[in-house]
Amino acid sequence: MSQPVTSRRRARRASWTGRALLAPAILAIVIIAIYPLAYIVAASFSDSSLGRPFADWVGFDNFAALLGDGVTLPSLGRSLLFAIPSALIALVAGLVVALSLDAAVKGGRIIRVLLLLPLMTPPVMAGVIWKLMLAPTGGLLNNIGQSFSPGAEPFLFLGSSPAAMVSLIVVDAWQWTPFCVLLVFAALQTLPTEVYEASQVDGAGVWQTFWRITFPLVLPSLVTVLLLKLVVSFKVFDLVFIMTGGGPGFDTTVSSFEIYRTGLQTFDVGAAAAQTIAFLVLVTIVILPLNAVRQRLHRES
Repeated sequence: MSQPVTSRRRARRASWTGRALLAPAILAIVIIAIYPLAYIVAASFSDSSLGRPFADWVGFDNFAALLGDGVTLPSLGRSLLFAIPSALIALVAGLVVALSLDAAVKGGRIIRVLLLLPLMTPPVMAGVIWKLMLAPTGGLLNNIGQSFSPGAEPFLFLGSSPAAMVSLIVVDAWQWTPFCVLLVFAALQTLPTEVYEASQVDGAGVWQTFWRITFPLVLPSLVTVLLLKLVVSFKVFDLVFIMTGGGPGFDTTVSSFEIYRTGLQTFDVGAAAAQTIAFLVLVTIVILPLNAVRQRLHRES
């Protein structure tokens, strides 16, 4: 009888020990993730400002207002317009550079360090640098253009549409391409060499080797990188704030910037919370199918 009782006591002790060890992690999740989300959901159904949170409960009035304000829904569309091209450009450029590094792996270490420089640049500083380079007066790109065509009018990279959005996409892709390079390069290093040796024996060319061997093998990793980059792109704020301020007009006002403008410039916290929920729904609609594809690819690989 004593042995089963002792075993049960040890099992209970182990169970409580496990719960105690998990408690800090669970508490951190509650504080960092669950509480802010619950607060935002509650605020979205209230008339809240910075000075008077939860002043009154207004039901779905904030959501009805964002459908007709003429700014929130277009800002969600601009978030898509920014995030998807930026993520795809960074992924494709990262794949090309990673393949080049993989082909010349002896010099890859120094090149990888150099590639990290844009990624290590704070987004605010990257925005300032590129804003100076794209400036109509004294900007590097306009100076180069005027050296080929003296007297030509400067091009408004950040002051015209759609050039402003294109400029933001290019700058964001420039900064995050090294991130994609490192992840894709790491995936390429794990591919089995036997398959490539067999393809060489069969006389497969470079394009055939890439399209029939490398791309299918690295596709699960590419989808994972694309998923991560999309999340980062949806959250963009620094570049918009520094380079365009949401302009010209509202042409670069993505959802994250519109939430900031509503909550911290007009102090309508309830409306900003409703915009945040709408933004969360949009990101979920984009991310969930891509994550399902990623999981299926990993199961099949």
